[in-house]
Amino acid sequence: MSQQEQTRAIRAFNRFWTNHMGVLEAGLLDTPFSPTEARVLYELSRSAETDMLRLRHLLRLDAGYLSRIVKRFERDGLVEATSLAADGRRRVLRLTDEGRDAFEDLDARSTEQATSLQSGLSEEDRHRLVNAMATVRSLLDPPSGPRAIVIRPPAVGDFGWVVHRHGVLYAGEYGWDETFEALVARVVAEYVDKRDPNKENAWIAEVDGAPVGCVFCVKDTEHIARLRLLLVEPNARGQGIGKRLVEECVGFAKRAGYSQVTLWTNDVLLAARRIYEAAGFRLVEEEPHHSFGRDLVGQDWLLELDPSVAGG
Repeated sequence: MSQQEQTRAIRAFNRFWTNHMGVLEAGLLDTPFSPTEARVLYELSRSAETDMLRLRHLLRLDAGYLSRIVKRFERDGLVEATSLAADGRRRVLRLTDEGRDAFEDLDARSTEQATSLQSGLSEEDRHRLVNAMATVRSLLDPPSGPRAIVIRPPAVGDFGWVVHRHGVLYAGEYGWDETFEALVARVVAEYVDKRDPNKENAWIAEVDGAPVGCVFCVKDTEHIARLRLLLVEPNARGQGIGKRLVEECVGFAKRAGYSQVTLWTNDVLLAARRIYEAAGFRLVEEEPHHSFGRDLVGQDWLLELDPSVAGG
């Protein structure tokens, strides 16, 4: 899809969403408030008093526009405004009892609308909807602080996610065809069908409750483990998730009694190769090949866990 087509798709979604949520109607949720006025009420409800200058910066509103909203709220008895003793030019706003009642009514209607929005959806589709909204928000307004990262064992549904995301991401980023997705599906199926829990394991990385990465540790021989299917979603990169997943794999391999960890990758996967090098892996062999619809250079990497028994 070209950038022009992407722009048209975004504009079409904006039109759909504003119509679907009734944002263009005169009163939001059958109330006398516009969407902007409703947002002002919401912000005022969050604290006992709010500095008007701070409110303007928070909502990115023109000073004159916000002043007209506040004056209307004062006339309607929803807001009280007082000047700061230290600076008469600065005004502090407080919701009156009537204003808080108006906000609570608006909040209840908003909750009812959100509930109605998902009432006809299955549990799975509700999760898809919420996750899609979280994705949009994380891309357009990424959090400024640290995000909650969890590394956990796979659950039902995660194995399908691993196959799907490998297929989609490698097609989009490297142009690999469906034969790569088929390979990943075989690796995952073999792990699920034949896993030795004492010698094999897998991990899923989550950020804010959504899966964003994975890695597998499988048995190559009695003394050699193989790291497979390391993946980190683009919107979760740069947070050390790949490093943590590799550390989980290597730590498990040590506890399982392996003397070495090996892996196979391709030279185009630069970010993954940097993670492997940082973890102590060394490149031992390279060979050109044609796979997944591309001419590639395959690489074998090796990490010594206990050199005294290497090659066991």
